[in-house]
Amino acid sequence: MRKLTYLMSLLLTLGAIAQPQDSTFTNRKNSAQTLIDSKDGKLLMAAYGEVHYNQRVGENTKYNGQLDVHRQVLLFGYKFDKKTSFITEIEIEHIKEVYLEQAFLNHQAKPWLNIQAGLLLIPMGIANEYHEPTTFNGVERPTIDNVLVPTTWREIGAGFAGNLTNVGLRYQLYLVNGPLGYDGSAKLSGKKPIRGARQKGSQVTMSGLDFSGKLTYYGIKGLDLGLAAYMGKTESSLYNGVNRDSINLMAMADSSSIGVQMLGVDYRYQNKNFETRGELIIANLSNTNQYNEFTGKDMGNSAVGYYIEAGYNIAALLKIKKKLVPFVRYSNYNTHHNVNQGDFANLSYQSNILTSGLTYYLNTNFVAKVDFQQSIDGNNVKTSVVNAGVGFWFR
Repeated sequence: MRKLTYLMSLLLTLGAIAQPQDSTFTNRKNSAQTLIDSKDGKLLMAAYGEVHYNQRVGENTKYNGQLDVHRQVLLFGYKFDKKTSFITEIEIEHIKEVYLEQAFLNHQAKPWLNIQAGLLLIPMGIANEYHEPTTFNGVERPTIDNVLVPTTWREIGAGFAGNLTNVGLRYQLYLVNGPLGYDGSAKLSGKKPIRGARQKGSQVTMSGLDFSGKLTYYGIKGLDLGLAAYMGKTESSLYNGVNRDSINLMAMADSSSIGVQMLGVDYRYQNKNFETRGELIIANLSNTNQYNEFTGKDMGNSAVGYYIEAGYNIAALLKIKKKLVPFVRYSNYNTHHNVNQGDFANLSYQSNILTSGLTYYLNTNFVAKVDFQQSIDGNNVKTSVVNAGVGFWFR
């Protein structure tokens, strides 16, 4: 209740300054928000998808390549009236895996205040909310958004979202269930700390509420600057039915859960043909010593990662009509940035990655991509991969 009171107080304060939007602002929208704002009628539909080719090369070794219909995503929305909408996103991965990626109700209580409830995307980083293939360079999503932010990360919850358009500020404030750290087996790992713990809205285990929030400033034309936070604990099946007076059982349950405090800073900027973006993720993980002793895992105390990317549309230089963007991205991460006393950091859990490639827009909704990615981990093991793919988005 204290968290909810803080959220409401903040919204009332922010709402007092909400005014009509300045036309010089750039307000980017993901697929869900595009459907919410659509004027096309009551029943809304959209889709995006990607087909990828990945080929490891080098090291005087022959490797097979892999072709994959990586994902096909169908979005549906329904407007009950001018204020209330339902949005859902159904994803088919690798032809055979079906997931529900979003499913939530949106009610516009005020022009600056939306109440949302259901299966929600966690607003952390860029790609977790903006992952349509036409919105990013590179065949695969940035590595940071796989290892540290377990994209696509979604949990069940409720909260508030909206725009303070006179100052170019977008906010998202949610209370959600936490990732599942233990259900008879350990779900967390030192290599990708919470990726395997996403509950994805499926028969969710919950013993407490976590907080997820983000503020995005878009008051300078072409710029989005985001600050995100996630605070809470992972869930555990061992809390179910345990007697609070049982010291041993409560201690065991406590050992099966860790605290997660994650901070994210990101930016996107475009000025004519030049574009750049970047992201920094810092995760502090508590109670990992007890968790490791109980489960035999190798969780660290903190994980850090970042990337910075720049690209330039050279269509005018080549005198072609289609947008063509060469880009380069440097990424660095370490999921064993700090470890418990007496433990040794696993050097394979840190990596430097250089990705360079081309993004070719046949039109604004269809894109062809190719890139070359080189990575080197803390053990000086080098990996080189060539990627190619096509992607689309329409509504």
